[in-house]
Amino acid sequence: MNLLEEKAFNLISNYSSLLSEQKLEVTTVIKKKYNFEVNIVVDKESVKLLVYFGKKGNKAVLQGDKASKLFEIVNQLIFGESFFEIKESDFKEPEEYIGTDESGKGDYFGPLVIAGVFAGKDNLKILKKIGVKDSKQLTDASIKIIAKKIKAIIRDSYDVIVINPERYNNLFDKMGNVNRILGWAHAKVLENILEKHDSSEAISDKFGDERLINSALQTKGKNLLLHQFTKAERYTAVAAASILAREKFCEWFDFQKKVLKIELPKGASSTVDKAAAEIKNNYGMEKLKELAKVHFKTTKKIIHQ
Repeated sequence: MNLLEEKAFNLISNYSSLLSEQKLEVTTVIKKKYNFEVNIVVDKESVKLLVYFGKKGNKAVLQGDKASKLFEIVNQLIFGESFFEIKESDFKEPEEYIGTDESGKGDYFGPLVIAGVFAGKDNLKILKKIGVKDSKQLTDASIKIIAKKIKAIIRDSYDVIVINPERYNNLFDKMGNVNRILGWAHAKVLENILEKHDSSEAISDKFGDERLINSALQTKGKNLLLHQFTKAERYTAVAAASILAREKFCEWFDFQKKVLKIELPKGASSTVDKAAAEIKNNYGMEKLKELAKVHFKTTKKIIHQ
C-alpha cells in the first residue's frame, strides 16, 4: 500500500468509525483499483461511501439516492450542511479520463448518437492542437475532417452508439423519457470503453438527474468517479466525443439522401414540419417512424393537418 492509498484507507476508516458510533451499519472496507469503499445500510436503504486515491490526492464521494433520509444523514455527518460536490469553477480537467457526449437529442429527424473518448495527458494536448472543440462550433464539413484526425490519434480508445429512429421510438415507448435513454446509452458507452481501457474518472454533459447514468452503470462503471457538468464540451475528451457523435449523426443524413433522394432537414422548425408532412403523405406513418423521433410535437401537428 503506497502513501496515497494509506491516507485514503485511514480516511475511510475514520469515516466508518464515525458512522458506526451513530448506530449505522457499515460494511467492511473493500479496496478497488482506484478507491476504497464501504456500504452504509439501514433497513432497506443503502448508500455507498468511496474514497479515491490518485495523483491529485484523495477524494471522498457519497453515492446513492440523494432524496433518501439515509443519504441526508450520512452527508450531514461526513460533509456538513451541503452536498459534497466539486464546484465547476474549482474543477480541473483530469490528466486521464473518459469524456461522453451526444448528438441528435433535439432533432426530429435522425438518430440519437452517444459517443465516448478515453484520453490521457499526451493525447489531450494533441487533440487540442488539431482544433478539437464543441461540435456545435464546427461546420459539418469540418466535423468529418477533425473526426478522422481524432480516430487516428486515439485509435481504439472510443465508442459510439447509434440509436436509429425506429429503435429510438421503441425505447421511448418502454422508458417514456429521452433522458432515461440517454442515461442508459452514456453508461453503455462508458462500460464499452472500460472493457478496453482502465480509467478512474469520466466527464459527461449533464442532461438531467445525475442518477440516470450512475444507476445504469454496471460492474466496471460503478467504480468510476463520474463528473456531470452543463456545457461539459469545454473539456477536451468530451468535445472529441461530441465530434464523433456528430459525425455519425451526419452520416445517417447523407445515407438517407442517397436512398430517399430528398434532403432531410436537421433540427426542429417549420421546414422540418413540412418535410415530415411530405413523408407521411408520400410514404405513410410507418416510414416516418423509421426516420423521425415521433414523440416530438411535429408528429401531432402533421397528423391533425
